[in-house]
Amino acid sequence: MIQHKNIDCPRRGSYLFAMKKMKLRTKIIIWVLAVLLILYNAGVNVLISAALKPDFMRKLDAFQRVTDKSYSEMVQTDEITENTGKAREEAKAFVEKADGSKVRILSYDGYQLIASVFRQPEPEGRPWVILLHGYTGWKEEMYHYAARYYDEGFNILCPDLRCQGQSEGDFIGMGWTDREDVVLWMNEILASYPDAKIVIHGESMGASCALMMMGLILPENVVCIISDCAMEDAMSMFRKQLRDWFGIPDIGLIGSARIWLLIRGGYDLKDASALNEVTKGSVPVLFIHGDEDRLVPAGDAKDLYEDCASPEKEIMIVQGAGHAQSCYRDPDAYYAEVFGFIEECM
Repeated sequence: MIQHKNIDCPRRGSYLFAMKKMKLRTKIIIWVLAVLLILYNAGVNVLISAALKPDFMRKLDAFQRVTDKSYSEMVQTDEITENTGKAREEAKAFVEKADGSKVRILSYDGYQLIASVFRQPEPEGRPWVILLHGYTGWKEEMYHYAARYYDEGFNILCPDLRCQGQSEGDFIGMGWTDREDVVLWMNEILASYPDAKIVIHGESMGASCALMMMGLILPENVVCIISDCAMEDAMSMFRKQLRDWFGIPDIGLIGSARIWLLIRGGYDLKDASALNEVTKGSVPVLFIHGDEDRLVPAGDAKDLYEDCASPEKEIMIVQGAGHAQSCYRDPDAYYAEVFGFIEECM
């Protein structure tokens, strides 16, 4: 005989209700996590654009914030202020007297790049210098260096690095994508002057770019690199500036930014490491850095110097100079060191 067991309907109903409630709670958690993930990735993309797209930076006032913060970290002395003013006057006089022209090339990935070229009245047989500006900069910022080189008999090429100045580009390359662009500019010089001797002189990010070029196969025409206040690597700098400029802790943002930059910009931020690339080349290098640089510590120059594989290398630590201020702290000593080193390498 089959016995039927009575089912406790209230308990079964409570169980089903609890299960439905749990499923609803799980769905809510999944939706919340999905929304948070979307917002996080959106925030990372805004961060990338705010750091590597000058036009976007201006819309967020980030450009002005970075400029103001950088200026506040400079060494402010009467001597440096006076020498900075003199350098600007020298740059202005140089542009008025020199034979300048604009040159355009296409990058390997299809962007139009712009440079200013200044040739000597008789350019044949004269050395060339390629002057590379810093982060969010433009070619005109390098004209005070150009004035000194021009007086020493150099032909000069000052490019706007990609996504800066008049040059096209999706993102600032932090020196990594720029290094191949500079090779194109070098080829442009050698197409007309195949025996030209070339000096690469960079400031800040431009100096890091010059050092990253040591990982490439460069023509023998490159006689030396002048690296003024280069950063060791882009990732370390962004971690520091994320905190200093925007007041945001890393919390994994840099790692996420690497992935999105690789997708959107075509390069890995971790690759932008001068410290890695200086171990690969033998081009002579002069490292210059101010001992009061609060943007890129002078320790970076010392590390780069120590790791540099070049058998011909020197380092000049300028007392009392902040970021990119070594040439203003004592211009005569600065250029004596620069042109003395170049002469040894020619």
